[in-house]
Amino acid sequence: MAVIVSAAVALVLVVGGGIWYAASGSGGKDDQARKGSDSSQTGGGGNSGPKPKTVDGKLLFSVPSQDVKDMVHAQGMWATDQVVAKSDVYKVTGYGLSGGKKWEIPVDGAICWANPQATADGKAVILVSDGKQTDDKPYGGPCTQVVALDLNKGTKLWQKTAKTGDKDMTFSEVTIGGGTVAAGGPTGGAAWTLDGGKELWKPKDGDDCKDAGYGGGDKLVAVRRCGDYQRPQLSIQTLDPKSGGVKSEFKMPMGLDYPHIASTDPLVVAVSAGDSTGNGASDFMVIDDSAKEGRLKSKISTGNGEYEPKCPATEAEGCTKISVTKDTLYLPTKQHSSGDSDQPGQVNEIIAFDLNSGQTKGKTEGVPGAQLMPLGVDKDGYAIAYQNATYKGGGQVLRIDPKTYKADVLLKNGDDSAKVEQDLSPQFKQGLWVQGRLFLGSDFVHKPTPGLDRENLMAVFGGS
Repeated sequence: MAVIVSAAVALVLVVGGGIWYAASGSGGKDDQARKGSDSSQTGGGGNSGPKPKTVDGKLLFSVPSQDVKDMVHAQGMWATDQVVAKSDVYKVTGYGLSGGKKWEIPVDGAICWANPQATADGKAVILVSDGKQTDDKPYGGPCTQVVALDLNKGTKLWQKTAKTGDKDMTFSEVTIGGGTVAAGGPTGGAAWTLDGGKELWKPKDGDDCKDAGYGGGDKLVAVRRCGDYQRPQLSIQTLDPKSGGVKSEFKMPMGLDYPHIASTDPLVVAVSAGDSTGNGASDFMVIDDSAKEGRLKSKISTGNGEYEPKCPATEAEGCTKISVTKDTLYLPTKQHSSGDSDQPGQVNEIIAFDLNSGQTKGKTEGVPGAQLMPLGVDKDGYAIAYQNATYKGGGQVLRIDPKTYKADVLLKNGDDSAKVEQDLSPQFKQGLWVQGRLFLGSDFVHKPTPGLDRENLMAVFGGS
């Protein structure tokens, strides 16, 4: 039995027949985090190369939302070296990186879920409802259709469903891991080859265990749910993406529900235990999946709301406001008073945690009045952060030095487009940093509100 007493005390687990004790990762009041870190300490990812040049950014283009009778899901935004693509009302549309519509792919229903990761060669997957919204079906049909797209070519590769008995399976999410497309949900998981859409697996009759969801990337990781739905035994399984065979399995402590795969390589899982702050993650568990039996390496606490990542309620993927590099997890702190009469207002920081020990090792300072959050990791392995636009000025994209944890400004947006940035802030919506551009997008298209400006579905910022 495993008991997580609270986010601030020791974690006691029985793993592989023995008892394992891990001191919780410290909260934001940790002395080392508050005072910064030794500049000689190496962080995760990146090589701490020359300081990058700051680019003066501007709004390159925006895409206004369509008129709809009711709210329509439009989750999904991807950027390659050739195109930025955005989910829209019953379609996905591709644009040039500096503007101009390039292509449009219609789909049969609302886009229920869109995995935010595109492959290196521009492939992406979405989950589509079985039918569009009507007066009889205001939310459309169930989410049964898995669609693979080639973003660079602007084409639909294939569209598939999976059946249990004579019924189409309903899915909650879909991902790409190791060249395999895998979709999971309440009735289990199914998978297809990205190249061609050949079915690889689906639930077996009488199986008491189901794949609730998957995490993708270079690896494919499943959240496996067995037994009673109210009190299931959950496992995190690293799979062979071609066969679905289990390469490594880590059994989660009882009492946890809906774990989130924050990263597959390294394997980092967000869990919610004890008091909930509504962010979906009370702790991050770092798992060594190099052996058949997975091993818990460390546990990092979010300090009962002292840190503010954002994970969805039930999906296996989808955590935002975090950056995970090869050996470091970056989390934003809760805003607090600056305590500076010369710069009054609310301020927060980004704290770096060592994945091996779970301890803090560095701090990136924010500025009063503009919330700071991790945005992801760039192609060179550096953690990327975003400083929110304010009523006074535009937002900024920052790169965190993995040795000093100081932030270098990559993009400084103009003040004249600050309102557009605020409306699409990745604090609540999707944000991407790709090809030296900042892409901000909404997950929904709303019915217009009389007297208010039309909302933007997407906005793109860059130097040129």
